[in-house]
This record gives sequence, structure tokens and C-alpha cells, in this order.
Amino acid sequence: MKSEKAKVLHEANGRPIGFFPIRCALALDASPVVVVVGHQAQAVEEEMSRLFAGAPLRFALQAEQLGTGHAVLSAEAALRGFEGSVLILAADVPLIRPETLQKLVTARQGADVALISCRLADPTGYGRIVRGSGGAVTRIVEEKDASPAERQITEVNASIYLADARFLFSALRGLTRGNAQGEYYLTDIVARGRAVAVEAEESEVAGVNDRAQLARSAAQLRERRNAQLMKDGVTLVDPSVTYVEEGVEVGADTVLEPMVSLRGKTRVGRGVQVGQGCVIVDSELADGAKILPYTHLEGAKIGPAAQVGPFARLRPGAQVAEQAKVGNFVELKKTVLGKGSKANHLTYLGDAVIGEGCNIGAGTITCNYDGTNKYVTTVEDGAFIGSDTQLVAPVKIGKGAYVGSGTTVREDVPKGALAVSAGKQRNIEGWVEQRSPARRKKDSGER
Repeated sequence: MKSEKAKVLHEANGRPIGFFPIRCALALDASPVVVVVGHQAQAVEEEMSRLFAGAPLRFALQAEQLGTGHAVLSAEAALRGFEGSVLILAADVPLIRPETLQKLVTARQGADVALISCRLADPTGYGRIVRGSGGAVTRIVEEKDASPAERQITEVNASIYLADARFLFSALRGLTRGNAQGEYYLTDIVARGRAVAVEAEESEVAGVNDRAQLARSAAQLRERRNAQLMKDGVTLVDPSVTYVEEGVEVGADTVLEPMVSLRGKTRVGRGVQVGQGCVIVDSELADGAKILPYTHLEGAKIGPAAQVGPFARLRPGAQVAEQAKVGNFVELKKTVLGKGSKANHLTYLGDAVIGEGCNIGAGTITCNYDGTNKYVTTVEDGAFIGSDTQLVAPVKIGKGAYVGSGTTVREDVPKGALAVSAGKQRNIEGWVEQRSPARRKKDSGER
């Protein structure tokens, strides 16, 4: 991966690639699930524990990386006393499906080990499945150890196995490192017992070894996710350019326009409209909300039938109540906008509590920061804030009060009062003519 981050922590569709095979194992009711960690063990353990809080997860440390066989043997202590079938998954194969693993369970029956294979037009780099004269799987040979004839085999090993626990650990303890890589090969257990193979599509068992493969896997995960959303009653106008990460919830009859990106812990209700180019992160959208194009939400809550955008930005702590409206080029941060209130144009509201039925005029800003501390602005129900107003926090605008356009409010405004700070308007007659270029030339004596 050419990265300082462990490969299994690189993300595809909002989750580290190691997340997907663990989820598959849990979907089959595997218990316990042992995650063998090595490089950046602590970081991997912390992330997987967070993602699978409450799941029967255990961790085993492979202190030295001596091969895949050694990695599985490192899990023996965590499985001590376990009898039954052990499912072995590769952490860098994120596209495997539970349905395919179930076929592996069915196929093993009395065999010591069952494995997944696939056929590739170009098998370069993969271990080859060697079959006997009757078609039975006899062994797996890694490419570096394969003969020229064996390298012509197109059926390859997908590094996914189901083995009897007693057979597995007995076979692992008998492995040697007499091969081209000087490692304990997990593949060598196949030759020590009776093996069967289940074929799968290449697209499902492809591993991730570089950024290009990561991107291809992520694209297929998105395609699956989007297909399921549409089956569940969500409209994706162009699913090929719609990004809905794992874990995001979207209700039926919601419409997602092209280039929408839903990330993190986002939850979208029923009948929501999300316009083109919107990016929504860790936010909640109630039923019937409407998010107009090119709006960015992060850590925000949008109430029923509320409208936000276009080109709005809502930062963490922003709450837009039922039927409220946030318009173009409006930014909210840690602000509550009450039911039916409006901030339609060119406004910044930070650390503010806006009541119900308020109008926030164009160009209004809350001056919430004095260089050291941040303060709250309160606008009570029914207040009207004129355009180009500065509300210098901490300050309160009383219920039903009116703030005139261009006012700088430094003190509380009582209920029902009018606040203005500008002086009386003065008109200078003839000023334009007096300042015209022709008049200036005449006054200066120019000809």
C-alpha cells in the first residue's frame, strides 16, 4: 500500500477493509471471532473493537510475521477448548459474501478442510490448486514454488478455508519452512488431509494489495450498497455517482440526486430530498426534509419538512427545527433555528438560540467570539432581524422585537421593542453633479 497505516485499516466505502470479513463471520453466527493482529496491532484492535462493540471478538498477536500458517497458529490459544469447524478468512478480502461462506460450510461435510477457489485468465501471483487424476484437490502450490506446468493452472486459491479444529492445529504444528519464501504456508495443510473446493467469482474473492485494488473493491461495495437501497425503496437518480457509506440509514421514498455523499453515522428519514452535490456527514434528517444542491452538513439535525440550501453549510451542533428554512450561503454552528424560522440569505449564526417564527435578514451575523471566549446570542419567538445586522454576543433579542437594518446590537433588546443604531439619514442635494468629472475640470480652469 506504500503507507504508514496498516493495510487492513485502509477504508472502502466508509469502513476499514478488515471490517468486512469480520462482519461476514458474525453473519454466520461464528463465535468467537479471533482477529490475528501483527503490524500496528494496537491500532487495529482498537478500531475493530469500536466497530464491533459487544460482538464475541478476541485478538491474538502474531509477534513475528512468519507466514500465513504461523498467523493461524497464533490463534490457537484464543480457541483453546473449541471443537468444531474453524473458518479462516483473509482480512484483505472485503468482497466475500455470507452466502458464499455458507456454501463452504455445506461443502465440507466429512472433509478435513474445504477451501474457496476461483479461475483467473491471469493467475499470476496466486497459489494454484492442484488436483489429482480423479479431480480431487491434492495440494496448493505457491507461485514461487510452482513448476512451469503448475504455473499454467488457472484455478487459484482464494485464501479462505473451513477446517476441523483438531485437524487444523495438528496440521499447523507439523508445518516446515522449506519453501522459496522461508515461511510457514497455511496452504500446506491441504495436502495433509481430505480437501474439497468451492468455486467463487473472482470479483468476490479478490484481495486488496494496492491503492488501485482498494478503489475497485470500494466501487463494488458501493454498487452493492446502492442496489440494496433501491430494493428498499430509495430512489438513486444515478447510482454510479451516489456514495452511501456502510452504516448510513436511508428511509423509503427518499430521493438522492447525483453526486450525493452520505457518510459516517448519518440517518435519513422517509421522503427526504437530497439535491445534487450534497455532502452529509454524521447528521440526522427527519421525514420530509429537503436539502437543496451543494449543501454541506456535519453533525447537524434537520427537522421534519425543514429546508436547507442551496450552498449552505451546517457545522456540528446545528439544529434546524420543523418547517424552518436555511437558505443560500448561510452558515450555522452550534445554533438552534426554531420551528418555522427563516435565515434565507448570506448569514452566519454561531452559538445562537433562535426561537420560533423568527426572520433573520440577509447579511446578519452573530459576533460570538471576542478573541478568547465564545458567547451565546438568543433571539426569542417572533423576532425580526433586519438585513446587515450584527448581534454582538452575549445578547438577547426579546419576543416579537424588531431590529432595524444595519444595526449593531450590543445590548439586550426588550420584548416588542425596535432597536436601531444608525444615525438619522442625511441627503446632500446636487452632490452627484458637483462631483462629476466635467464639473471638476471646469472648477479647476481646464479647457
